[in-house]
Amino acid sequence: MQRFFFLAILILLGWLTIRLSPVLTPFLLAAILAYLGNPLVTYLQRHRIGRNWGTTLVFVIVLLIFAGSIMALLPVIKHQSLLFVEYLQKYGGLLQSRLIPQLAAATGIQLDSGAVSHYATSNAQKLATWLGHGVQVALSSGSGLLTSALSIILVPVLGFYLLRDWPRLLVRIDQWIPQKHAPLIRLLSRDADTMLMAFLRGQLLVMLALGCSYAIGLSIIGLKTAILIGLIAGILSFVPYLGVISGVLMASLAMYVQTGSLLSVAWVLLVFFIGQILESMVFTPYLVGDRIGLHPVAVIFAVMAGGELFGFIGLLLALPVTAVLVALLRHFQSWYLQSPYYLGKE
Repeated sequence: MQRFFFLAILILLGWLTIRLSPVLTPFLLAAILAYLGNPLVTYLQRHRIGRNWGTTLVFVIVLLIFAGSIMALLPVIKHQSLLFVEYLQKYGGLLQSRLIPQLAAATGIQLDSGAVSHYATSNAQKLATWLGHGVQVALSSGSGLLTSALSIILVPVLGFYLLRDWPRLLVRIDQWIPQKHAPLIRLLSRDADTMLMAFLRGQLLVMLALGCSYAIGLSIIGLKTAILIGLIAGILSFVPYLGVISGVLMASLAMYVQTGSLLSVAWVLLVFFIGQILESMVFTPYLVGDRIGLHPVAVIFAVMAGGELFGFIGLLLALPVTAVLVALLRHFQSWYLQSPYYLGKE
């Protein structure tokens, strides 16, 4: 009877998560901020700084860094976003007048320039219209701007209270653990916590390092939308190959429209090739290490499944939940390899 009761609770929680996903988003983001900031506040506590003062100090520093970054990047991002939309609108004409003849001459294959350019132009125009509308709404829509502003304000406020009371919340949760299974659950929780913290910190640092590398590299070769594309590619790099593929496509299109030469696209490919070398040989080994062990296929499946099941909340939870499940599966594997069933002693 108890098993059915707990199963019903899990089903109810899953249903509520789906129904309340728009409301839960700022709470989830606040919980992630509190989780990441808790070790730093705990460190300050060990140096005789109270929890309230430590939480306030950490939040002031983080907010100053975040606000300074937004103020510095917002004008550049706005300018480069509008410039990229303009590039998309010009792309169709250049495709018919330059790119298709160049490709036909280089490959010896006769291409139907009319059909290709019509398809590309129509899709580019749709994308440009969508991006332009999105930028216009983001910059001028009063209701949308108000909603975003409220969410931005709500996240740090919730995060502050969660971070301040984080030890109390853990104690409350610990009190609900059945005493019979408490040692095992605490052991699994510690290992999952280690895995999750290492993953989140490492992944955020890798995304930051990749975004800066792409932006610097694209700026060096003269791309006028380097910061925008580098930022997008860095953010999307939490899914293997998604960041580099989207970055190459956007940067190649922008570079070709900007210069009108296919040779300039080779410089874009070189920048992202160097970025991938840095990621595999420098960023991931030093910032993440071998503590996570998430296979790219598992990461891609987790992100797609999370987004399909729970929308934006699922996208945010997919990789952290997968990292925790990997930690739990390692314990299950160790138990299974020592079980009488595996050893054939039954």
